[in-house]
Amino acid sequence: MVFGILSEITPRSSSSVTQSCSRTLSILKKRNPATHLKDPNMFWDFFSLRPEAMHQMMIMFSDRGIPDGYRHMNGYGSHTFKMINDQGKAVYCKFHYKTDQGIKCVDTQRVNDLISSDPDYGIRDLYNAIADGRYPSYTMHIQVMTMEQAATCSFNPFDLTKVWPHADYPLIKVGKLVLNENPTNYFAQVEQIAFSPAHLVPGIEPSPDKMLLGRLFSYGDTHRHRLGPNYLQLPVNCPFKVQNYQRDGPQTIHHQGGAPNYHPNSFGGPTDDARAKRLLPPYSVSGDVQRHDGGDEDNFSQPRNFYRNVLDAAHKKRLVANIADHLKDAADFIQKRMIVHFSEVDKDLGKQIADALQAKTKLSANL
Repeated sequence: MVFGILSEITPRSSSSVTQSCSRTLSILKKRNPATHLKDPNMFWDFFSLRPEAMHQMMIMFSDRGIPDGYRHMNGYGSHTFKMINDQGKAVYCKFHYKTDQGIKCVDTQRVNDLISSDPDYGIRDLYNAIADGRYPSYTMHIQVMTMEQAATCSFNPFDLTKVWPHADYPLIKVGKLVLNENPTNYFAQVEQIAFSPAHLVPGIEPSPDKMLLGRLFSYGDTHRHRLGPNYLQLPVNCPFKVQNYQRDGPQTIHHQGGAPNYHPNSFGGPTDDARAKRLLPPYSVSGDVQRHDGGDEDNFSQPRNFYRNVLDAAHKKRLVANIADHLKDAADFIQKRMIVHFSEVDKDLGKQIADALQAKTKLSANL
C-alpha cells in the first residue's frame, strides 16, 4: 500500500503541549488576539468550562501524548460510524489501528532535545524505516454496537469524548495496514491530499455523532479553499476516473469529453446506482430538534478509569508534572477550577496537582 501522508509534527514537551491539541479543539492553538502570544489562560479556561474534554486532555498530557514517532502510536477513527451489509442490516462501529511495532513514548527531556536538534524526527524516522524495508504495519480492528445496544447504552455512544469499553464491545480483528512505499514528490502526494470523513465507501455511513455530522461539511469547504473547486481531480485524490455531472471551474483536469451535465440524459450520463436503496436502510429518529449541550453528562468516569487502571505510578507522576508545568501559567481562578475537576476524577490526582502548583509558585517567588 502506498503511504503518502507524512505531515510535519514537531515533538512536544509539556511546555508546548497546546501545539498538538486535537483538531476538534484546534481553536486552543490560536494565539492571544492582543499580544499574539500563546495564552495558557485561553487553553485552560476552555478545559475548565468544558469538563467533557477531560479524558482527551489527560491522555494528551500523559506519556501517550508524546509518541516516539508515527511507527509507535495507534490510530483511531474516534467518531462512531454505521456499517451496512448486503442485506441492509446496519450496526454502529468504531475503527482502530493498533501499531504492530508496540507503543513507545518519549520523555520530556528527550523531546526538549529533539525540538532544537531534530524537529523533523517523526518524519525522518518513518521515511527511513520505509526506505530501509522495515515497513511499519498496523492491525485494524473494529468495535460493533447493535442498534438495540445503542438504544440502551449507559452513555451516549455517539459522543466523541467517550470511548466504548472493550469489555462490553470487544475489538474484532479485520486486517492490516502496511506502509511500504514513500511518496516520490511531497507536494504532489502529501500537500495536495484531501482527506474527508465525508469520503465514505458504500456500506459505511455517518452515525448521529454530532461532531462527525459537522465535519462532513467543513472538510470539503477547507479543501475547496486550499486546493480549488476541482481538488477531487488532482491525481492524489483521484485514483480512479469518475463519471459525474460536475463540470468546469478553475483547475479543471478531466472534462469528461464534453458530455452534458444534466440528469437524466440520453448521451451516456451516469444513472442511478441500484445499490443505493439497499445500502440506505430506513432508521428511526426521535427527540426534540433543538440546540443541544451535553456538557452536564458524566464527564469523569472514563478519565477516572484511565488514571486508576491504565497508568502506573511512574506514569501518574509524569502526568501530574506535565499538567502542573503548563497550568502554572494560568490565572489563579482558572487553576482552582481545574483542581476541582481533577479532584472529581480522583481526589489524589487533584491534591497532587494542587501541591505541584503550590511548589512551582513558591519556587517562582524565590527566584
